[in-house]
This record gives sequence, C-alpha cells and structure tokens, in this order.
Amino acid sequence: MTNTYILAIESSCDDTSAAVLKNDCVLSNVVANQDVHRKYGGVVPELASRAHLQNIVPVVDRALKEARISQNELSAIAFTRGPGLMGSLLVGTSFAKSLSMGLNIPLIEVNHMQAHILAHFIDEGTKRPEFPFLAMTISGGHTQIVRVDSFFSMEVLGETLDDAVGEAFDKTAKILGLPYPGGPLIDKYAKEGNPKAFSFPKPQTNELNFSFSGLKTAVLYFVQKQTKENPNFIKENMPDICASVQHTIIDILMSKLKKAVKQTNIKQIAIGGGVSANSGIRETLQSLGEKYGWETYIPKFEYCTDNAAMIGIVGYHKYREKLFTSQEVTAKSRWELGNEH
Repeated sequence: MTNTYILAIESSCDDTSAAVLKNDCVLSNVVANQDVHRKYGGVVPELASRAHLQNIVPVVDRALKEARISQNELSAIAFTRGPGLMGSLLVGTSFAKSLSMGLNIPLIEVNHMQAHILAHFIDEGTKRPEFPFLAMTISGGHTQIVRVDSFFSMEVLGETLDDAVGEAFDKTAKILGLPYPGGPLIDKYAKEGNPKAFSFPKPQTNELNFSFSGLKTAVLYFVQKQTKENPNFIKENMPDICASVQHTIIDILMSKLKKAVKQTNIKQIAIGGGVSANSGIRETLQSLGEKYGWETYIPKFEYCTDNAAMIGIVGYHKYREKLFTSQEVTAKSRWELGNEH
C-alpha cells in the first residue's frame, strides 16, 4: 500500500499550527503561539487573525522541512473548517484552499471538536480506544460528553449550557489577579493547597449537561467578601483557593462522566481538549478508572491543546474514505458535532 502524506492546518483560535502525517504517524507538528493576547487577559479576535496571517507561511514551511518532504509528495491538505473564531478560521481555510488548488490535490475539511476526540488515534505506539467509547472534550470554548461509535459517527450526550470549563478556570484566575492564560497557574497552585479548604456550589443541570457560570459568580462573591474582611486574603490563601475551585470543577466533570457511563454502559473513556492537560483532571480520571474498571485514555500534552496533528489524523481517515471537500467550502464559526461526513 502506498503511503499517504497529509499536510494539516489548524487556525481555529490563537494558535497557528501545521503538521505533516505519514499515514497515522506524525512527522512534524509545529505550533506558533500568540503572546499578543496576554496583556488583554484573553484572546482578541482581530489580533488573532492578523497574527495567523503573519504565521501561517513560516509555520507550514517549517512543518514540511521538519517532515523532510516536499509539497509535491503531499496526498491532500486537511484544515479546520470550524468551530472557532471566524477571522482565524478564514486564514487557515483560504490558505488550505489555495494550496490544494495550486498542487491539484484533494482538500479535506475537519471539525475541530472531532479532531480533539480522534487525536487518540495518532500512532504513538500506545493503546487506542475501541469503539464505542465515551469522549469528554474540555477546552476554553467547549465542554462535552460524546458517544463515539466510529471515526465519523458521534453523538453529543451532554454539553455546557453556558460557559466552558476552560473559561471557568481562566475567569477564576482573573478574579485572583493571575495572568492569562490562568488555567495552568490554578493547576500549579492547586498542587500545594487543600481542596477541602473552601466550599463552592455545584450547579444542578438536567441529565448530562454542564453549567459553569454560577460557579464563576460564586467565586467572585466569595473573594470580594473575604478581601473586604482581609485585604491580604488572596495572597495568604492562593493555593487553598485554587485547590478548592479545581476540586469543585473536577467533581462536576466526573459526576457527569459517571452518570454517562451508567446510562450507556460504555467503560472506554477518553478525554481531550486543552483542559485535559490539567494534572488534577488526569489523575482523578485515572483513579476513577481503577476504581470502576474503566479503560481510560489520556492524550500526550502536545495533542491536548490546539494543534494540527489532530487535524491531520482526521484528514488521514477521511482521505481513506475519499471524503473530500470542494473549493466552494467556507469557514464555519459554529459547527455542531454529529455524524461527520
């Protein structure tokens, strides 16, 4: 069988990434981060799209050089069509369309959330999930529990009704005066704190859906009340506050996951998305797996955050099925995960 070489492009938010895959193996995975957003405390869409315009050519060039292949050896171009920031998606979509037309090779659209789930199928010499499995995708923009029956058949069983889990981490960090992105800093402080030091409410939602806006508000009011009584409260209690908030968030996530396992009787569990890099979530999932007899799958750190390798693995499987896209394709800022074809 001849080898398939996929060039993948990811530009859904503030990271410009390009990867080259040989079949299901990653030859290169280059990511350019955008530091411009730090001083604003969050991603500024207009600045993100401008940075993508500056980064995309050098990033693709480096990905090809690291993979040691030329453009002419490529079998297809895969790209993130959505969901994401429209301006950012347009840069990647336009570039992918132009390159596929110039090289006269197939174009493959990829759903960003599907890619987070299928990142587990990148060949790293480790065990991969077996269908059907449950995927929990947790990121700055999404929180979902998905039933995965095949590469292209997925059903969202539950999702956030308001804010995503990543936003809850970042907004908490902002309340505590920590710089953006704050999620990793909360994780770092949490390791030194007592998770039972402070109690925060867990929003009650129907079935397998999530809600994090109430938790954010509760943290804000709690911190305001405590700092009124003691102006040094945050400084003196930073590890305990972070540990308590993180414990609450993990508790919300895992209780829904346990419910999903009970409802579906599926015990293959995979996590994905930027927040799956959180050490507390990873450790809790592993210990629950041991306790309940689940098979748990946790991606490598580089495949948790936005990266093009995960776009490439979906591209590879779509290429095998000849699921190509026409040049008329346009970016989609909202794109529901479902039966992907």
